[in-house]
Amino acid sequence: MPSVSSMLTSLIVPINLSVALLVLAAVLALLRWRRLAATVLVLALSWSLAWSLPATSLALGGALERTYAFLPPGQVQQADAIVVLGGHTAGNRANWFEPIDPAKRVTRIGRAAELYHAGRAPRIVLSGGALEGDVSEAQGMAHSLKQMGVPDAALVLENASRNTYENAERTEEHLRGQNIRTVLVVTSALHMPRAMAAFRKQGIAATAAPAAPQIVRPEDPAFSPWWPDERTMDASRSIIKEYAGLLVYWLRGWV
Repeated sequence: MPSVSSMLTSLIVPINLSVALLVLAAVLALLRWRRLAATVLVLALSWSLAWSLPATSLALGGALERTYAFLPPGQVQQADAIVVLGGHTAGNRANWFEPIDPAKRVTRIGRAAELYHAGRAPRIVLSGGALEGDVSEAQGMAHSLKQMGVPDAALVLENASRNTYENAERTEEHLRGQNIRTVLVVTSALHMPRAMAAFRKQGIAATAAPAAPQIVRPEDPAFSPWWPDERTMDASRSIIKEYAGLLVYWLRGWV
């Protein structure tokens, strides 16, 4: 069953909300409530237009990504373990406003491997249950990390969590059982504020070690933050998801 934050996100993503408002505007027009129908129509178009502008993503998404600084591996403080959260672990574009380049992809597991090989922590805790099928996200991440030269003995798998709150709750149980006191939390820069709030709520001594920011202004001089762009619409769902998640987690006392 979809989570409350997922349902809220699906409701308010630009296309979905705009279509719903357009239908409402049509109904109001049929009922001859023309002024209200016109207002709803303007809201529908304005919502999609706002989220099609890179400036919106740079402002709102960038605000989340800048909460915790991205540092080179050697500048990240040492800890007892690295905790990697499941979700989009196959990687993503290095910049939301540019085409996907596999050679420049940004991944959580890639960041974790860098930190491990830089000697930031001797163990990596992988947190993520099976959202579909029998293979958990933790198992998938473990397979990839071993291909990156991380030994199996350094990996600890948490295979049951289904969301960020459970990532923190179930990881805390593993940490307590293995006498791990300090951790580096690895997730996307966009997701990091919610992740850190959830981990600290569990009393975990956590330090943020986000993957590289992805909502950054491209170097292309032709890029304009005020010109609608279809890739920006892709980014909007992830940004809205994080704000909706923070709201729902706060209301539920999870952060």
